[in-house]
Amino acid sequence: MSDPRRVGRQPTASGGRVGSQPDALQTAIERSQLHLLGLQKPEGYWVGELMVDSTLCSDMIAYHHWDGKVDKTWQRKAVNHIFSMQLPDGGWNIYYGGPPDINATIKGYLALKLAGVPVTDPRMLKARQVALSLGGAPRMNTFSRLYLALLGLFPWEYVPTIPCEVILIGKWFHVNFWEMSSWTRSMLVPLSIINHFKPTRRPKNITLDELYPEGYHERDLALPPDPQGFTWRNFFIWLDRLHKFAEKFAEHNIHPFRKRALKKAEQWMLERFDGSDGLAAIFPAMLNALIALKALGYPDDHPEVIRAERELKRLEHETEDELRIEPCFSPVWDTAIVTICLHESGISEQRPAMKKAVDWLISKEIRFRRNWQYKNPATVEASGWAFEYENNWNPDEDDTAMVLLALRKVPTDNPRWRDECFKRGL
Repeated sequence: MSDPRRVGRQPTASGGRVGSQPDALQTAIERSQLHLLGLQKPEGYWVGELMVDSTLCSDMIAYHHWDGKVDKTWQRKAVNHIFSMQLPDGGWNIYYGGPPDINATIKGYLALKLAGVPVTDPRMLKARQVALSLGGAPRMNTFSRLYLALLGLFPWEYVPTIPCEVILIGKWFHVNFWEMSSWTRSMLVPLSIINHFKPTRRPKNITLDELYPEGYHERDLALPPDPQGFTWRNFFIWLDRLHKFAEKFAEHNIHPFRKRALKKAEQWMLERFDGSDGLAAIFPAMLNALIALKALGYPDDHPEVIRAERELKRLEHETEDELRIEPCFSPVWDTAIVTICLHESGISEQRPAMKKAVDWLISKEIRFRRNWQYKNPATVEASGWAFEYENNWNPDEDDTAMVLLALRKVPTDNPRWRDECFKRGL
C-alpha cells in the first residue's frame, strides 16, 4: 500500500522532503514535525487535551456537594478555573468566542455559590444579571433541570420524564432503543434510573430563588409548547405528560414493567463499564452513571463505584492554582491525524516513530461485535476503532475511517497483519 507519489523523493536531514517551498515555510514545517515527534508517547501514540467550557467543573462541584464529600483544595482550584472562563459581561459560554449560554451561566453561578462565593461578589452579581437576561432557571434544558432537581433547586414535576421502559422497546417498534445513537443511549439509561429514584439531597442554606424571574414557585415551569400546533416539540411535550401520568403509578409500585426495566437498565450500564474508560468513555454519561449507581444503593466502597470515580478522576488536569476537566481522551483520533500529517508533510514512512504509531493503532482495533450489531446484523468480521483509549462498545465511522487512512500510508514489519486489519476495518 505504499504511496506512489513518494517514489523518488529526496529526504531532508530531518526525514522530510525537499520541495519548492520558501525556506521560511520549510523551516516551519520541519519545526512542526520535530515538535510533534517530541510529543509522541513511548507506546507510540499521541494525545492532546480537549479544552472545553466551564460546565464540567461546575457539574463536578455540584456533584460533590450532592454526594456530601467536598475536598476544599480541589474545590478552590475548580472555582479558580470557572472564574477564569467567565466572560466580561458575567456569563459563561459553551464554545470559544461564543455568547453567554443560559445553562453554562447558571451552572457556573450555582457551583460558585455552593463553593461559598458570596452572592454579593461583583462577579456573582454580573453572572446573576446575565442569567436573568437570558430567562433564568426556567429556560434551562432538560439535563440542567435534572441536575438542579437533584439538589432540590428545581421541581421534579417540571423535569421531562425519562422512563426506564424505553430500554425494553425492541426492533418491533419503529422508534426503539437501538435506533438511538450510542451517545443518546449512554445518556438515557443512567438518567432513566435517576429519574425513577429522584435522589434529592438539598444542601443547607442554598437556594436559587434569585434566578427565577417570578420566584421559585412560579405557576408553570413546564417547557412552553410550540404555537404552531402539531409539531414534534408539541408531540414530545404531550408524550411527557403521558409519562408523568404513568410515573404516578410507578411511585406506588403499580407499574407492570418498571421493576424489569430498572434491572435491565442497571445490567446494561454495568456491562458497558467493562472494556471502557467509564460509560461511553465520556464525561456526561460517566457522571450520570455514578449518580445512578448511588441512586440504586451501591455503597461508596463498592468496586463499581470506586471504578466509576477513578475514571472520572483521570479526566482532571490539576495545576498549583487551577483544576480543569476534559470530556474524554482522544488518543486514537489524535494518533491517526498526526500520523497522516507527518507523512503528508514529508516524514518518511520508514521512520521508527511512524511504524510505532501504526502498530499502536492496529493494537486498538476493536474485534468485538457490540452495540453496532443491532443495526448491522450482517455476518461481517468485527472491526473498528473508537475515539478513546478504551471504548470497546462504541467504535465509530469517523475514527475508523481516519485510522484506515493512516494505515494506507505507513507500512509495518508485518504487512500481512496490517493488510488484514485494513480489510476488516473497510
